[in-house]
Amino acid sequence: MAGVITASESSWTAPFTGLSPRAFAKLVTVLRCEGADAVRRGRPWSLPLEDRALLIATYWRTNLTMRQLAPLFGVSKSAADRIIDHLGPMLALQPRKRFAKDTVLIVDGTLVPTRARAVAEQSKNYRYSTNHQVVIDADTRLFVAVGRPLPGNRNDCKAWEGSGAKAAVGTTMTIADGGYPGTGLVMPHRRRKGGELPDWKQAHNKSHKQVRAEAFHLIETFYNRRRLRKHKIFGYLSPAETRQRHQHTLAA
Repeated sequence: MAGVITASESSWTAPFTGLSPRAFAKLVTVLRCEGADAVRRGRPWSLPLEDRALLIATYWRTNLTMRQLAPLFGVSKSAADRIIDHLGPMLALQPRKRFAKDTVLIVDGTLVPTRARAVAEQSKNYRYSTNHQVVIDADTRLFVAVGRPLPGNRNDCKAWEGSGAKAAVGTTMTIADGGYPGTGLVMPHRRRKGGELPDWKQAHNKSHKQVRAEAFHLIETFYNRRRLRKHKIFGYLSPAETRQRHQHTLAA
């Protein structure tokens, strides 16, 4: 179909997935090995596995709605919704079990507003939020782990351990901002009252800040993704759950 995005054209891969054609092909192979393309009962998928993976990557990487996304792939809104619900969990972040000896990680916490009062609390931004500890690899700039959501009034020190982020990285060297005292993480040097830092400490702090800036950019992107804030871990319902609840309401 003319004007439709497809994985068969390698030029679409990088803009919509951030991956090279080779890396995207490897991802599809892993999905196929995990049974993502197994024969199922009922109507077969209207798109091949490669295009379904590309559709989900586009959904996660952009702010397109279902109404905008579906025509790009030549499917209906409901079909795009089913593809995301089925294949999306298979693309979820898997915790890395081993790290190279020279690996350096970066951690920072972000507050995500949510309607789920059962897990959220009023935070320093005066909104009901959850605290998420996000860990990235300083070299590859890839996400390593995202901690379990905790109430927004938890400080980063407690959230670092309570969210499971600390257990996920083990003893790997991890740098953080000044909000993690007593955690053993590598933090910038603090200036004592009335004193000045020596030149080597100032140089270290400058380098530390430049490395952490990469984490800030990635976390800002993570926070701004509308689909993440709509995910049920942030107190929202997935499209399928919304339909089920709406049908249940009508039946009642």
